[in-house]
Formats: sequence, C-alpha cells, structure tokens
Amino acid sequence: MSAPADSGTSTLTATVAPAALERPRGPRLAWLRGRGMGASILVAALAAAFGVFLVEVTVYIGAVLQADPFIGDSEMLALVVAILSVLLTAVAMYVAAIVTANTFSTIIAGRTRRIALMRLIGASARSQRAEVTGQGFVVGLIGSLLGLVVGLAVSAGGVLVGERMLDGTPDGFTLAQPGIVVPVVGVALTTWLAAWVGSRRVLTVTPLQALGGSVERSHEEVAARPARHVGALILLILGIALLVCGVMVGLITPLGVVVAFFGGVLSFTGLATGAALVMPPVLRAVGGLFGGSATARLAAQNALRYPERSSRMAIGVVMGVTLVTMFAVAMESTKALLIRQTEGDAADAFFASVDAFTTVMMVLVAVSAVIAAVGLVNLLTIGVVQRRRELGLLRAIGLTGGQVRRMVLLEALHITVAATGTGLILGIAYGWIAAQSLLGSVPVLPDFAPAGLVAPAVPWAPVAVIVAATAVLTLVAAVTPTRLATRVAPVEALAAE
Repeated sequence: MSAPADSGTSTLTATVAPAALERPRGPRLAWLRGRGMGASILVAALAAAFGVFLVEVTVYIGAVLQADPFIGDSEMLALVVAILSVLLTAVAMYVAAIVTANTFSTIIAGRTRRIALMRLIGASARSQRAEVTGQGFVVGLIGSLLGLVVGLAVSAGGVLVGERMLDGTPDGFTLAQPGIVVPVVGVALTTWLAAWVGSRRVLTVTPLQALGGSVERSHEEVAARPARHVGALILLILGIALLVCGVMVGLITPLGVVVAFFGGVLSFTGLATGAALVMPPVLRAVGGLFGGSATARLAAQNALRYPERSSRMAIGVVMGVTLVTMFAVAMESTKALLIRQTEGDAADAFFASVDAFTTVMMVLVAVSAVIAAVGLVNLLTIGVVQRRRELGLLRAIGLTGGQVRRMVLLEALHITVAATGTGLILGIAYGWIAAQSLLGSVPVLPDFAPAGLVAPAVPWAPVAVIVAATAVLTLVAAVTPTRLATRVAPVEALAAE
C-alpha cells in the first residue's frame, strides 16, 4: 500500500523541487518589497525616532533646569523627567514589538504553501524560521537607522525652537548624546525578537500544506491550543496581582506606581497573547450592530471565523486607545485631587501649567497610538491580499464589487468598534490604578492625612476625540484594502496561489 504513496510523493517532489530550489533572480534584499515589510520598517523607524527624540529632549530639559537659578539644584525634578522619558520609550518599543510580531504572524500565514513546499523537498522548519527571523533583524536594523536620522533631525529643530522661546538656554548643548544608542539598539533587538515570536508558526507547517494556500487557524483550532492559553492566563494573573499590589503599596509610598507599571505590562501582555480567546466574544457582541444584510452578516462571520487574524488587527487599536485613555484618566484624576487643595489666582496659573504639560504628554503618548494605527493598516492590506481566492469566489457567485468593498469596510469597522470599546474600558481601569498607586499616600488638606482612595475622573472630551479618531482611522485604513478587494478579476483571483 505504501508504494503508490511513495511514488506520488516522489513525483510531486520532482515537480516542485526545481522551482522551489531555483534562486531568485533579483537582489538579495528583494523580499523587502513584499507586502508588510515597508510598514514594518515604518513602525521600527517611528519607535526609534520617538526614543531618540525623548532622550535628546530629556537631556535638554535637564540642562535647562540646571541653568535655572531657582530650581537648578532640583535633582528630583530632573529624575522625574528622565523616568518619564524611559517609560514612554519603553511603551513605544513595546507597542512596536507587538505590532511587528502580529505582522510577521500574518505574513507567515500567507507563506504557508511556500514554506510547506520547502519542507517537502527537505528544508527544516528551523531553517525556514531562521530565514524569517533574519528578515526581521534586517527590518529592525533599517528602521532603527532611519529612526536615528529622523529623531536627530527633529531634535535639532526642537533645540532651535527652544533657543528662541526659552530664556536661559544651556550653552554648548550637543545632540551627540550616548543615550540615543539605547532606543536604536533596543528597537532593532525588539523587532528581531518580535519576528522570532511571530514566526513560531513555521514550526507547525507540514509538507501536506503545500497543496493549500494562505492558512489561518479556525476558531476550533485556536481553542485546541491549551499551552498558549495557560501561558496567557499566567501572565494575566501575575499582572493583576501586581496591579493590586501597586494600589496597596501606593497607600504607603508613591513608588507603588512602579509596581503597577509592571503589572500593567504583564496583564496587557497576557491579554495580547490570549487575544484570540478574549476578542471573539467582544466581536460577537458588536456583530449585531451593523444590521442583517448579506454583506453585514458576511463581515461579522469573517471576523469570527479566523479569530487569530481578527485579534491581530484588533489588538493594535486596543493598545493605542488604552494608552491614550489611560494617560488622560490618570492626569484628570490627579488634577481633580489637586483642585481640592488649591484656590485663587495662583491655582489658575498652576493648572494652566498642568494643562499644558498634559497636552504635551498626550501628544507624546499619541505617537504609540500612531504606531498601532500603522499596524492596523498594514494587517488589513496583507489580509486582503492573502484572501484573493476567497474574494474572487464571492465575486464569482454574484457579489458585486460594491458589496465586496462594503464587506471589507464593515469588517474593519467591526474590529475597530470592538477594539475601541475594549481599549476605553482598559484605559479607564489602568488610568485609575496609575493615579491611585501614585497619589494614595500624598498628604491632602485640611489635616494633611494621606489621600487614601482617589476617585477616578474621566475626561469626556478626550474620550470623544479618541472615538472620533478611531472612526477616521477605520476609514483611512480601509481605503487601500477595499481597492485591492475589487481590483482583481474573479477568474484571476480564483487561479491565484
């Protein structure tokens, strides 16, 4: 019984081997022109430029403070600025790492057939994964170097503006700060690590999948992977425990916010790792909001049929909304507590400065949201390219180009609404925990007793801006995918690999 199978395998191997082993005739880095690579370089460049800019701004502000005759000796103020710089750079690299990992996971799903063919002719899974990981390192290196150049250029412009607008600017300030090496090297390494994590699926590709095409795991397949779910649950539990500890420690010392920070990172990593289980119930609840038309039902089912693909698209938006909402709630809660402690004209001047600082920090935090937005556009575009057969079949059975475009747009809207709602809830929770762990031990009037429990304050205007911005993001992100969805003729799409 084995002879026919061996004969068929040999025939298939002989057929595919020459084509699979043939070296590409283009440049060695021709793969950089592939879908998703350019956006991945952009993500790495944004993260590196943001980190370089923060390092330069931190050193410059420190020099300005030292030149001030009144607060020049305030080491605590300089330390606070440095801590904010480190935390914001770490957040940007964290967001970039998750976006890059999701991008490479999607790219691997589109390369399933090619990887399976290589496995069929003798290539090992580890060698295929090493190839993808090497590509991730090159992407991170190129993005980091571009980010270094952009960050230095923006910093130089910022120094010129500071010299014109500020009094007592430091003499002899130079942009050649050794600290800029940290975000540049950090982004390159995190991108490489993200590619390694995102390419872990290569190890599960079998030679039999050479007969198929782009393969995403179904809901049943995702549910049958308990090991990953256990790891996500452990991270989530540890993160929640640290968040609770941060709140408790915050009743004694403001250092509780450091404990809460690590709790937030671990808990959100657990949510991101287990997103394929967390997001489908949210997507299912949102699905009924878009009516019962054929295109709306198709869009809702597509978002649920392959939860990994939908979750990878959603988690970037969740991160961006969570970050901006968290910072807005934390600052508003802090301001609400301070308002009860001050009054008069001095208070108005003080809160004007607080509002200006909050605006600047919101802009800096929004950079991480932009990185997440680039990831959404990238994943939507790659997803449509990889679904050419599916979209071609829909066209072949009678759906018009307009209906296919509406379906893709509704999918993007479906995912964005679910992600925005999730991000708002998480952002409010994380924001209150940050404010509580920082301010719980601060003495307040009238008897200078510790503040204790701090009531959360939600700034509704920024929340409305966040919702409007995500709606615009959906429309912008869906422009290219919806065009691609109807550009290919049905017969050509059905014949595509």
